[in-house]
Amino acid sequence: MSFTNHNRLLSLTRQLTSYVNQGYHEQALALFHHMQTSVVLDPPVFPLVLKSCAAIRRTQLGAAIHALVGRMGLLSNPFVACALVDMYGKCASIDVARRLFDEIPQRNAVVWNAMVSLYTHSKRVREALLVFDAMDVEPSTGTFNSLIAGLAGVEDGALRAIRFYRKMGEVGLKPDLITLLALLPACADLGSLNLIREIHGYSVRKNIDPHPQIRSGIVEAYGRCGCLDRATTVFQSMQQKNVVPWTSLISAYALHGEAATALEIFGQMELANVRPDGITFLAVLKACSHGGLADEAIRYVKKMHEYYGLRATSDHYSCLIDVLSRAGRLSEAYKIISEMPVKATAKSWGALLGACRTHGEMELAEIAARALFEIEPDNPATYVLLATIYANAGRQEEANIIRSKMKSVGVRVDPGGSWVE
Repeated sequence: MSFTNHNRLLSLTRQLTSYVNQGYHEQALALFHHMQTSVVLDPPVFPLVLKSCAAIRRTQLGAAIHALVGRMGLLSNPFVACALVDMYGKCASIDVARRLFDEIPQRNAVVWNAMVSLYTHSKRVREALLVFDAMDVEPSTGTFNSLIAGLAGVEDGALRAIRFYRKMGEVGLKPDLITLLALLPACADLGSLNLIREIHGYSVRKNIDPHPQIRSGIVEAYGRCGCLDRATTVFQSMQQKNVVPWTSLISAYALHGEAATALEIFGQMELANVRPDGITFLAVLKACSHGGLADEAIRYVKKMHEYYGLRATSDHYSCLIDVLSRAGRLSEAYKIISEMPVKATAKSWGALLGACRTHGEMELAEIAARALFEIEPDNPATYVLLATIYANAGRQEEANIIRSKMKSVGVRVDPGGSWVE
């Protein structure tokens, strides 16, 4: 490579890096086409351009680059190979990425991590663990981070996520910001207050604590475990608070029945000129539901739409229907279900049906049950509740018919399997 070509390649590669890092992927690909005709390409160019291919799903171009690096003999370059695996996993399929992964002659930790990460992001954690077990190089912090995040995101995975965190320490690897962020939800799921304190202390000692993401995560974790004072202390120590920590603190107080405090915090958030999002309003509506504040819930849904221009989702409407149903305002709840712009979920109908049992409302109970039979025909809670409502009304024959129907369609009662809180 001539000195002139080398300097030009460096300049163009810097420009390409800038485009990719800023998310200007179309410009990055256009520059790559120009580079192909003006300079002799070297290996660092290809991971950059493959990242852009993955970001905007340019599978055909990615495959053409695959062929090109194959002709150039660069498949043994672990960084090029890693980018190819990642591109195929995001643009084509995990299975195509796995076939390429199996063909790579030299796989360092970066390549192994790419495959593990693709599996965990696709919720295929079992296969990620099999890849981990097959690694013939030392795993890195990134390997453990992917597995911890993947395990924390699946049912019954929290305890295994914590075990991998311990294993990480056993092999001499130090947790970083990504590790702690992945681990905190698992700790909260298990109610592991001691481990949350351990993570909090570690983040302070290693100066990770000032990062707003970790503080927001710690606020949420303490809050979910019921340590509202600790959650509030960490929140108040934050110099800059965006919507995430505000929402975490509101959710914490709402979760533990402190509706008035949750709504007070929301008011403080508005005074601080922090714009709430849909998740914030979901936390506010849950506070209203737990506090039996039906009128306030109606007001917040209206404010959400009219003042902030946010569209209520089925989750928001489920909370509103729940609070109205709990308050015995069944006709209003049914009117909202009938008129709301999104399809009513089983949770909405279930809240109404549960309230019908409490208030002895037969007509709406039958309407709600019919809807639930269509949405969740195998949910035993619908059959049990409707039969109970009939029996309580002295309509034993109808109650027996529902129980017989439940048996005939093979629906079994699963303890705890209900949408009724």
